[in-house]
Amino acid sequence: MMRRRTFLGATAAGIAGMVAPAFAAQDKPFRIYRVTYRGRTEVEDGFDDYLASNGIAVEFIERDADRGAAKLSGFVEEIRDLKPDLVYTWGTPVTLGIAGRYDAEDKQNFITDIPIVFALVAAPLNAKLVADRAVPGRNLTGAVHVVPTDTQLRAMHSYRPIERLGVLYSSTEQNSLSIVGELQALREPMGFSLVERQFRLGADGRPSPDGIEELVGEIAGDGANWLYLLPDTFLGTQYDRVTPAAMAARLPTFGAAELAIRQGGALVALISRYYSVGQLAASKAAKILRKEVPVEQIPIETLKRFSLIINMPVAKKLDLYPPIEMLNYAEVLTG
Repeated sequence: MMRRRTFLGATAAGIAGMVAPAFAAQDKPFRIYRVTYRGRTEVEDGFDDYLASNGIAVEFIERDADRGAAKLSGFVEEIRDLKPDLVYTWGTPVTLGIAGRYDAEDKQNFITDIPIVFALVAAPLNAKLVADRAVPGRNLTGAVHVVPTDTQLRAMHSYRPIERLGVLYSSTEQNSLSIVGELQALREPMGFSLVERQFRLGADGRPSPDGIEELVGEIAGDGANWLYLLPDTFLGTQYDRVTPAAMAARLPTFGAAELAIRQGGALVALISRYYSVGQLAASKAAKILRKEVPVEQIPIETLKRFSLIINMPVAKKLDLYPPIEMLNYAEVLTG
């Protein structure tokens, strides 16, 4: 996706659920170079609407990584040439490709002198994007979208006790490796065992969809009674194969991201809403652009409120209904 557009912030309605600070008028649009991973999502809708509601005019330079890392070095060079006011990145692979790790020796290959705001990064510390979320200490801040892993597991256990937890993930994604490490650390204290499978890799070293149904079948065959859909960017492109395979094996699925249940067909999910994550990221961009707060001083944050969502058609197919008390606070999908 190679296009430009100007986003003028005087026309959008107010943002539900967030109090937007007042900003002074500006003379000309700011330029934001935006790199997405798989095209536009509701995260960008929230981001744009936040800026609009605050009267912040922005010219977006839109680029998409097309679900891989091959284009990122070219984007880095283009950012250097264009010198935008801010760079927006979506997801861990894109953010690592543009910003690099904080301890990278080859810093010349990354953007280190322009503010970067990310969204949809699950574990910025484990990915070594920053050493401290409260004070990033570099040209990077952003919004974390994933509910803490132990909180997700407790919600999963409340729906149905976890005995053997299945997980399918990409070995090439640092974010996924970090979360699997957390699951491994939680096995003993929470009293469950773990069944792990990794997506196969193609000749190019990237995760491949080959054999997905077989991998899910192996997880079910090893006795898993839950399949955890962790926030893995490649997994997020394969829900249309993973969740039907799990359904065929009568294996319930728990999603860590909104897409997993809204479009992916998971049974239940505990999530931060994509739109709200975009708003949170935009609030940080606004501080940088209009209040001139140094990016290295802006904390990386997670939303304070989460949403438990139950997919009732899936529950009916599995004959696995939630506890009655859970329906008092969960959002229920009926179609």
